[in-house]
Amino acid sequence: MSMIKEFKEFAVKGNMVDLAVGIIIGGAFGKVVSSLVADVLMPPLGLLIGGINFTDIKLTLKAAVIDAAGKTHEAVTINIGNFIQSLIDFIIIAFAVFVMVKAINVMNRKAEAAGAAPALTKPEELLTEIRDLLKK
Repeated sequence: MSMIKEFKEFAVKGNMVDLAVGIIIGGAFGKVVSSLVADVLMPPLGLLIGGINFTDIKLTLKAAVIDAAGKTHEAVTINIGNFIQSLIDFIIIAFAVFVMVKAINVMNRKAEAAGAAPALTKPEELLTEIRDLLKK
């Protein structure tokens, strides 16, 4: 079998397509959550705690400097506010994934319960035992 044919079979398998769709939707979902946090949640939160813009929260390690030649050396900072926003993004995404997995597990349990064999009546149990004894 040629390598191209093998790759084609691999690429069009259901699992591969499902994975690709999941990655694309996950990327879009991440952008939506990032926008939700940065544009909807953080401004009111910043206003509540004193008009703080979280992206402006920085710990400056070295201030910006203009040397004698006129060249600007940018400040070295630790961007704590951006980290807080990313952390909130992660928590929201992790919670959403948890809820989805929990819902899928509940649906799987219901499907397994519906597909389970119904309980046997007493005569059916006796007939099953007789059948098993006759097989021996």
